[in-house]
Amino acid sequence: MTRAGLIVVSAGCLVALGACAQRRIEITSQPPGATVWVNDLEVGRTPVTATFVHYGTYDVRLAREGCEPLSTSARAAAPWYEYVGPDLVAEAWPGGVTTTVRWHFTLEPAREVSQDRGAFEAGLIERAGALRSRLAVPHAGGE
Repeated sequence: MTRAGLIVVSAGCLVALGACAQRRIEITSQPPGATVWVNDLEVGRTPVTATFVHYGTYDVRLAREGCEPLSTSARAAAPWYEYVGPDLVAEAWPGGVTTTVRWHFTLEPAREVSQDRGAFEAGLIERAGALRSRLAVPHAGGE
């Protein structure tokens, strides 16, 4: 085999043996154990690790008993080696390249859990009265 042929075969083997880049998101919360949805797909309970394909902004929702639900967005920013050019090397790198994006969310205690019963009921009645006055429709009969 010629030297050029050996180089081509070696390069082909290197590319074939190279692993693909792996992209992961590690999601944690305080308190732990919250159910997580990313772009309306349930990925598990915190702490959880999920894979992703594209960098960008994701819609994230967390819910846990005893806590207020949280709906927000989180960004997975591309590292320098994922830009056009270096990404070809990262994709073919032997052993692969793993990118891990970490998101942490803090959940607030639910109002009915963080307040005593009297304060919760008083606040509930106050909010109901305010809503009633905003939604009040004037009577047509002049009553």
